[in-house]
Amino acid sequence: QAQLVESGGGLVQAGGSLRLSCVASGRTFSRYTMGWFRQAPGKEREFVADIGWSGGSTYYGDSVKGRFTISRDNAKNTVYLQMNSLKPEDTAVYYCAARAIGGPNRQATMFGSWGQGTQVTVSS
Repeated sequence: QAQLVESGGGLVQAGGSLRLSCVASGRTFSRYTMGWFRQAPGKEREFVADIGWSGGSTYYGDSVKGRFTISRDNAKNTVYLQMNSLKPEDTAVYYCAARAIGGPNRQATMFGSWGQGTQVTVSS
């Protein structure tokens, strides 16, 4: 399984932007579908976005479409989440995740590797 480390979280005002990064260990990063999830206090873990191994296929949760962009750099073993037009309801711990085989089922249980999470707080 991949070891994942997120960074880039912080405090930002509503309407602002942040970019999260997730660095993966291992030589098989380019084979993984990579995803971002988030979890707010008292809520279920929510799918945010994922990206296929080549970067050519991306998918977003309804709540972030048009505002967030997922990308990856396989040469750097890194996946990014650019978050624009942030809202207070985007406040959560954001987790990077990896799965060996992509597919339409984007439940958290389909992802086998997880990072420790990074806090994003959006003030109103």
